[in-house]
Amino acid sequence: MKNAARAKGLPGSVLKWFAILVMTLDHVGASLLEVFLLNGYGNSPASGMVSDPAFWWKADQILRIMGRSAFPVFCFLLVEGAVHTRSGESYLKRLALFALLSELPFDLALRNQVPWWEHQNVFFTLALGLLVILVFQKNPGREWKGMAALGAAALAAELLHTDYGAAGVLVVGTMYLLRENRPLAAFLSLAILALEARMELWAVPGFLILFLYNGERGRQNRYFFYVFYPAHLLLFWLIGRYLFPWIL
Repeated sequence: MKNAARAKGLPGSVLKWFAILVMTLDHVGASLLEVFLLNGYGNSPASGMVSDPAFWWKADQILRIMGRSAFPVFCFLLVEGAVHTRSGESYLKRLALFALLSELPFDLALRNQVPWWEHQNVFFTLALGLLVILVFQKNPGREWKGMAALGAAALAAELLHTDYGAAGVLVVGTMYLLRENRPLAAFLSLAILALEARMELWAVPGFLILFLYNGERGRQNRYFFYVFYPAHLLLFWLIGRYLFPWIL
């Protein structure tokens, strides 16, 4: 009966595909439209070449709104992975490695310059969140150590200007600590993100889909997202930097 009930929901693989899709749409707006067509960051050769900027700004707004739903899903899946992984240390090493590998594509796609110290990619945020979870897991009964790690990681995220900053780390911590109370975890996480930026209220669909999770991992390639993240950012930079000026 338990397996049959679970089959009615969505496995983690479907949640991940949802998050990847809306994240990609968000980056179409943040990179191709904002960086290369509208704002001209890094002296983009295609900037200002669109005939109807108002239309593209509206399109960008829609894409960015859709993209708000990605982060809560990734945080939720991070917590699920941390709870069920065989080796939290190996998981952390993978996140840290791809945080470093993704930084150059991230800088190019989101600012058209390197280095761009004002903003670091989301893998850094997730890695800091996972580090906090590992401290909690290794110190049962001494939750103060986990809470101290949560505060330190949130501060580090803010100082390093990682994607979502301190709010992102706090969301991971909240989802982990309240993983047995998903409604409360979702409500508090949304509140944290909304306090950081009002636009994050559009992340509601991303929180709602979490209630459809059936507890199953589903069929998925462990490394697909790790590779896809820097690869799609690099592709967007190549399109914006070299293809847009030719086709516009």
